[in-house]
Amino acid sequence: MNLEEYFARTGYKGSTEKQDLETLTDIFQHHIRAVPFENLSIHCGEEITLELEHVYNKIVRRKRGGWCMENNQLLGWVLKGLGYETSFLGAYVFNPHQNAYATLMTHLVVKVVIDGKAYIVDGGFGVSYQMWQPMELVSGKDQPQAPGVFRFTEKNGVWYLEKMRRKQYIPNQSFSNSDLLEKKECRKVYMFSLEPQTVEDFRFQCTYLQTSPDSLFTKKSICTLQTTDGFRALIGWTLTETTYNYKENMDLVEFVTLEDEEVEKTLKEKFNITLERKLVPINVKGSYTI
Repeated sequence: MNLEEYFARTGYKGSTEKQDLETLTDIFQHHIRAVPFENLSIHCGEEITLELEHVYNKIVRRKRGGWCMENNQLLGWVLKGLGYETSFLGAYVFNPHQNAYATLMTHLVVKVVIDGKAYIVDGGFGVSYQMWQPMELVSGKDQPQAPGVFRFTEKNGVWYLEKMRRKQYIPNQSFSNSDLLEKKECRKVYMFSLEPQTVEDFRFQCTYLQTSPDSLFTKKSICTLQTTDGFRALIGWTLTETTYNYKENMDLVEFVTLEDEEVEKTLKEKFNITLERKLVPINVKGSYTI
């Protein structure tokens, strides 16, 4: 495992000498535009494991993506190797269909401290809730980014992340009532504490999320990738391409339904993913919005 090979994977050619916010942001943006957030292993008979070397081989050498425990663990390793002060935190994801936060800590994020200031770096959420810049860990401050306005709020030691989005224009009106579309303009994303976690703290969750019939990830095959002006998502057979702010305060959301034989070709062309095993797409309705 080496940093040069990782940077070749993400296409980052900038400086690695400075441990400043500008460098962190650049490295982070290259990651989210090269490495998809995806759970396809679950739906093509592969096991997702948390060993760093396995994660490295999967993402860097096999040019796959991963979910938060893979993407953010790899990012954390990269940043630590460059000399950043990093630690892992655990979050509880908000389920909009149940209007409640999960009771299981399933989301791993990275905290980075630069010159005494703390930032959250999360390269493993995907779709429109994927931050594009490290977020300063400060309560009650709007932090506008290309995907929308993010904000942390702290109450009694618990931190909450929410996001305000723009209006959406959907040219294909047959998808205007899709359960994949987020209807609310302000959406809760997850909550977390500042208690440091280790990868070991996520072992049970890693197994549960890829085996339980109650898990979102067994109900949906998901692959999403950030672009320079929005993001792409393939959920089951539904391909979505979103362009942020294509008109003033409005995002363009384009939907298309793929045939079975188009899925693998689309993964290669849109996400640069070639699977070694046969994918069985799935999209059980509910519990996931873009």
